[in-house]
Amino acid sequence: MHLPAHEHLNKLNIPFAKAEFSPAIEKGAASVANALGYNERQMIKTLIFELDTGERVLVMVGGDQNIVSGLLKKAAGSRNIRMASFEAVEETTGYKVGSIPPFSWQPDNFRTFLEISLLKEPILGVGTGQWGHEIMITPENLIRASGATPVNLTVRDQR
Repeated sequence: MHLPAHEHLNKLNIPFAKAEFSPAIEKGAASVANALGYNERQMIKTLIFELDTGERVLVMVGGDQNIVSGLLKKAAGSRNIRMASFEAVEETTGYKVGSIPPFSWQPDNFRTFLEISLLKEPILGVGTGQWGHEIMITPENLIRASGATPVNLTVRDQR
């Protein structure tokens, strides 16, 4: 299967591997990690947040990580941030929650953040927009493909 996310990476000459799992498995990063034989940390949650200005941002964290609200507020430069509704996510990305690719759909100047600890992982798995299909990519190439800014989003009091 060839998807827009694959085309985006090919156009940028960014290497990646395709991985497939049964679309019948339970949704979630833990399920994908188990099905593909990776650690949960390596399967990326692609989340859309809405700022008080109306701006929406993409945030990527490992499947076993939780965002510290204050750190995200600081990174985004907003005091009021909330998770976007399912409808807002689909309106913004063109994809339903569950397998949103972290690239190929963003307009210019769309801000994307990547949890900085993920740079230590050898390979990361991201959604393709089609449940049952995953893209395996290095953290460096994920940054190239998505334009993400690496920031601390999960560890309090880290300087």
